[in-house]
Amino acid sequence: MQYTLDKGNHSVYSIQFHYVACIKYRRKILYGKIVDRLKAINIDVAKSFGINIVEQETAEDHIHILFSSKPQIQISKFVNSMKSVSARLIFKEFPYVKEIRLKGHFWSPSYFLASTGQVTPDDIKHYIENQNA
Repeated sequence: MQYTLDKGNHSVYSIQFHYVACIKYRRKILYGKIVDRLKAINIDVAKSFGINIVEQETAEDHIHILFSSKPQIQISKFVNSMKSVSARLIFKEFPYVKEIRLKGHFWSPSYFLASTGQVTPDDIKHYIENQNA
């Protein structure tokens, strides 16, 4: 398998994760401008952590993201930040979303996260690209 290598001061690494988060109660609200804004928010949060989003795509009730990270990043803090920032900004910028019965929460409290060591990044990228099909 061909790895895309990243470099630090004293390291060379290839660390990628597949992340999936669902909307609270699996409400089907990810469409139109909300999707575009959500993806932009995710990219901004990732940049602030020094993380690169390789691919992201939504279905109406969840999002898949493939991202690469540095070894020193605490992934749980990144994921929690991405969830909290995106929820806050989506509620602020799309007030009608609050009217959907989400009980004040945008995301389900749980999420899926896997390293991509068991499959190739191209397989995951292909899977994510075809989520909206």
